[in-house]
Amino acid sequence: MAFSYKTRSLSKVVVIGAGQIGPDICLHFSKVFWNQGVQLVLIDISEDALSNAQARMEKKIDKGQETGAFRPEMAQRMKSAITYTSDYEKARNADLVVEAATENGQVKDLIFRQLEKLTGDDCIFLSNSSHMQPEVIFENIENKARCLVAHYFFPAERNPVIEIVPGAQTAPDITALVLGFYETIGKIPIEVKSSYGYAIDPIFEGLCQVSILCLEKGYGTVKQIDKIAQESLKQGVGSFTALNLTGGNPITNHGLEEMRKTHIPWFRSPQTLQDITRSGEKWDTAKRGEVVEISPETAEALRKQLLGGYFALASYIIDLGITNVDDLNMATEIGLVIAPPFSLMNQTGIAESVKLVEAFCAEHPDFPFPESLKKANAAGGWTISRIKRSTIDEVAVLTIRRPQALNALNLRVLNELKAELEKAEADASIKGVVITGFGVKAFVSGADIQMLAALKTPEEGVQNSQDFQATINYIERLKKPVVCALNGFAFGGGNELAMACNARIAKAGMKVMACQPEVNLGFIPGAGGTQRLPRLVGVEKAAEILRTGRPVSSREAMEIGLISLETEGDLIAGAVALTRQIADGQISFTPLSTAPLTGIGQPKTLEIGHLSKRIDEILVDAIYEGARLPLAEGLVYESKMFGECMKTEDMQIGLENFKANGPKVKAEFVNR
Repeated sequence: MAFSYKTRSLSKVVVIGAGQIGPDICLHFSKVFWNQGVQLVLIDISEDALSNAQARMEKKIDKGQETGAFRPEMAQRMKSAITYTSDYEKARNADLVVEAATENGQVKDLIFRQLEKLTGDDCIFLSNSSHMQPEVIFENIENKARCLVAHYFFPAERNPVIEIVPGAQTAPDITALVLGFYETIGKIPIEVKSSYGYAIDPIFEGLCQVSILCLEKGYGTVKQIDKIAQESLKQGVGSFTALNLTGGNPITNHGLEEMRKTHIPWFRSPQTLQDITRSGEKWDTAKRGEVVEISPETAEALRKQLLGGYFALASYIIDLGITNVDDLNMATEIGLVIAPPFSLMNQTGIAESVKLVEAFCAEHPDFPFPESLKKANAAGGWTISRIKRSTIDEVAVLTIRRPQALNALNLRVLNELKAELEKAEADASIKGVVITGFGVKAFVSGADIQMLAALKTPEEGVQNSQDFQATINYIERLKKPVVCALNGFAFGGGNELAMACNARIAKAGMKVMACQPEVNLGFIPGAGGTQRLPRLVGVEKAAEILRTGRPVSSREAMEIGLISLETEGDLIAGAVALTRQIADGQISFTPLSTAPLTGIGQPKTLEIGHLSKRIDEILVDAIYEGARLPLAEGLVYESKMFGECMKTEDMQIGLENFKANGPKVKAEFVNR
């Protein structure tokens, strides 16, 4: 057996280094490949390191089994798939190698030259360096086309962000392959051009420097600085705590000194960091539950220092031209567990953000005011989009990318999607559009619950529904064909968006592909679900799906006409081909009927279990009365009925239950 992705097949994956991060990388591979028959090999020259790594990994696997994350069979296969060895011969004929040894160029060079003798020319070489450029790491490797940096973040088995850094001679198709591979196995990869420290570490280590300089200047204590970092930057933990948790003092000390040479003179290791690195001690951070006292004056001074430094660092990375605003905004938030910098600047106010950076640069004259921030200020703020666009064979592929929310929709995301659709429609070189979602789990998980929970009045509910419908209606009216590529499940607004497309194509074998789960939360669909689903699959079938909130598999979706095609192959390639065929007239499709439906019977009695009878009454009204109207009027009626839900107690009960307990706990509706 093997794991297949596009043109590649992986039967043996080798991880080099059994220290801090290598075992976690190997553990992630074991979770991904547990039922694929992929052989995993963890190599280290130290038998003690291997023994410790095995004990640590198996403890985590056992813990996962105890909590129910891993079934017993899965846990056993994860363990049995891994070989722990000091014998490099075990790397022979590997398909993929991830080196996670020490951050030492000579050691890395030795490892890869040894691996070059044991593996074929198509084996992909990845180095999990945190700073070193691929041109340096792979300097002596003959086939540099297959060599890249893959920078994981702590902890590697759980943190989804990974920087993919190709070298000057890396083949573009290999870079694309690696990016797609990591997305397929559950990571969030971003491509970064070769630069010392890449895109995110200069921000992390720069913030560490800012924090330590605040300490040295007497702006606050270690505990106070960490506290204000958590409050002002929304950091999961402050810089000092992060350094303690990751054992990061030595590498940050070294990285800052190197960036003084490779970046700007501002970067340097403060004396306090040098001292604590030499001593091997840890920072005196707050204990769990400890209350840290801080005056308003101290808190404000630290807030300005940390925000000014953070905004300056993020803008400086954009100045380098090694990544883009959207990737850096997303990856910094998820990888470092911190407020996304460009969103935070917009939220703070671009004028205020500029003042903070100006004050920071005045106090730190070695830090030039970033040119990108000047442009953002002139534009009235940073332009940020959660829609990633690419062009394949004259087709615009729009990927909804909100991985931390399983691509959930809010009005901001819909507006960004509409903006990209408008560009595609106006571009004469584009024949059509494919809309898909990031990752492999969800196309779109639904509407953003926080957005829905913020609605207070029936009028707000009606307006929210109409705003959602406006973009979805625009998709339906686009003058070029739009195909939805369902890379994962489509719940709620995701399915409503998909139904507005000219055609839908899904991965074959999806047990759960579509669902309108709104009734479980105490409301009805508001983005066209009560109107388009009956016109696609028939009123009776649609009513049953909508009223029970049950999931639909890809096979059933194909049978009832909800999707046009199931595919075993490359989903995006299939969607692009289908889009071109529609655009070229090779395939004709019947547009969704906009006329009133005829032959509509009476609603059937249906067992709805714990679900709200009051919401069911509103839903039945929306489905059957809306079906008797032209589509445009039916959509208006749906919005009105969505507003009616706002008058019920059950909508509030459903939303509060979901926020508190998640989707698995049934709401206790009162039917009013």
